Amino acid sequence: MGFSDKVGNKAEDLSGKAKEAAGDVTGDEQLKSEGKGDQLSAAVKDGVENVKDAASNIKDKLTGK
Repeated sequence: MGFSDKVGNKAEDLSGKAKEAAGDVTGDEQLKSEGKGDQLSAAVKDGVENVKDAASNIKDKLTGK
């Protein structure tokens, strides 16, 4: 996973946490849900990138790189 991907995913996660907290404080369920969705999206992206990294590492080991 590239550094910029990690930073982007972390930013999305933090933004989601902020939205969720703001929604919780204000009682805005839609904002709270959006925050949870942003966090889930960031987690999914991280998971996909981790799978790509693992596949690349396996390929490198098999090819001797």
